[in-house]
Amino acid sequence: MIENLPKSSSKLLDEGLAELELSVNGNQKQLLLNYIALLVKWNKAFNLTAIRDPEMMIVRHLLDSLSVSAYLLGNKVIDVGTGPGIPGIPLAIIFPKRIFTLMDSNGKKVRFMNQVKMSLGIENIFPIQHRVESFQPDELFDSVISRAFTSLKQMVGMTEHLVSNNGLMQAMKGVYPEPEQQPLPEQWQIEKVIELKVPKLEEQRHLVNIRKLI
Repeated sequence: MIENLPKSSSKLLDEGLAELELSVNGNQKQLLLNYIALLVKWNKAFNLTAIRDPEMMIVRHLLDSLSVSAYLLGNKVIDVGTGPGIPGIPLAIIFPKRIFTLMDSNGKKVRFMNQVKMSLGIENIFPIQHRVESFQPDELFDSVISRAFTSLKQMVGMTEHLVSNNGLMQAMKGVYPEPEQQPLPEQWQIEKVIELKVPKLEEQRHLVNIRKLI
């Protein structure tokens, strides 16, 4: 599966996981690399991500996604605007006991995620094609996570119907998102802004936790 990745990919991933202080088993590491290998293969035909270089995919997709591992909350998580499964698929590989719903409105990206699920046997991901604002789940989620999805105010407005009363929204952002901190919809507040360190990446990364007031 990983024949289309550079030989240095495994070492790059090992170094990044060590810097993040993440302990993974051999099967999990293989799944992470196989996911990138599938992304490289499908990307040639379906333009799933603007990043073409496999090693940059490891940094900007895998390690960036996994940088939130220590702060991920809840056992039932929905990743909105997930694209080809970022950050949901890498997190699902690391946390096999958690359930991840992966939502995107783009059909080819959802088809790719279903192929990943089937090919790699990742049983705790559930890709769905839907617009987030009109999605009505059977059960509410413990947390909503997104990466570079929309403004904080819009994220709350579009996803608040998905989160349980004691649930959490987690927005992955680049630079410190202070300019975005417009008044949030009623009953929601920013609980914490966490500075993330992504191995091999100099750019700023932050995680914004937004909590419902009870």
